[in-house]
Amino acid sequence: MGGVTVRDVDAQKFITAYAAFLKRQGKLPIPAWVDTVKTSASNELPPQDADWYYVRAAAVARHIYLRKTVGVGRLRKVHGSTKNRGSRPAHHVDAAGGVERKVLQSLEKIGVLEQDEDKGGRRITESGQRDLDRIAKTTVDEEEDDE
Repeated sequence: MGGVTVRDVDAQKFITAYAAFLKRQGKLPIPAWVDTVKTSASNELPPQDADWYYVRAAAVARHIYLRKTVGVGRLRKVHGSTKNRGSRPAHHVDAAGGVERKVLQSLEKIGVLEQDEDKGGRRITESGQRDLDRIAKTTVDEEEDDE
C-alpha cells in the first residue's frame, strides 16, 4: 500500500490537526485585526474561537491541496454562507476577500503555497504537500491507535 495523503483522511480531523500544527509551529504570520474582523457580510459577529485564523488557514491549505490552483474569488465562494434577510428569502453571500487574501499571503510566507504564473491564483508547493501528507499520516496513525 502507498503512502497516506490528505485525500485519505476525514476533512474535519485533518483540519483540526493541521491547525494545531500551525499554531504549535508559531511561524504563521497573524494579522492584528483577527480578533475584531467579521469573516463575511452575512455574519453579525466576529468568530468566537480565538484560533479561527489557524483553522481557516488549514482549511484553505487542504482546499488548494485537493485542487490544482485556487484564487481568492473561489475561496470567497467556498467560505461564504447564507445571509438572514428577515422575512425576505435568504441569499448566498461570499466571504470577506481581505480575510482570504491574508490567509493566502500567510501560507505563502511560510512556504506552503506559491503563486501560479500560468493560470493565476495559488498552488501548493512540494514542501507544503510534504507537510500536509505528514500531518495526514499522523492523523491516520492516531485514529488507528484509538481503535
